[in-house]
Amino acid sequence: MRHAFGLVLGVLLTPALVYGAAWGYVQAGRSFDGTGQEITDRTRIYGAFALLAAVGLVTGAVIVARWASPLVSLVPALALLGASAYFLADPGRALDLPGSVPPAGEMDIGLRMLLGSGVYGMMGLALLVPAWTPRRWGSGRREDPADADFSSIAGR
Repeated sequence: MRHAFGLVLGVLLTPALVYGAAWGYVQAGRSFDGTGQEITDRTRIYGAFALLAAVGLVTGAVIVARWASPLVSLVPALALLGASAYFLADPGRALDLPGSVPPAGEMDIGLRMLLGSGVYGMMGLALLVPAWTPRRWGSGRREDPADADFSSIAGR
């Protein structure tokens, strides 16, 4: 049951991370002038940074959560790494994909830029690491042998 829930959560988490990072990137880019070195829209940049921080927080929580099924991180990791590999194999087709997936418009720019710059590949590798941890695949109900040894020494 834990892995089924993890699979569903991983499937839901994938577009949330991808679109959240892309939208935050686009909004942050539109809220400052790089040549004039000034922020042009403080409200927009604060919102963009808050969204990017939320994406980072969720990614970090998925990476370090011991209770989570490895599928929670494995599904988005494979999707992000697959998209990055597809980009490396055929950049033209990979960069046309965001135009065929809703919502269209300025979101496409963020999706293309993060894919082309390797940010999605980096996120995919970071999310892949927890899937290698053997204790994530277990039920989590067994007692850790190190804790059992310590409790016998402590007289519990």
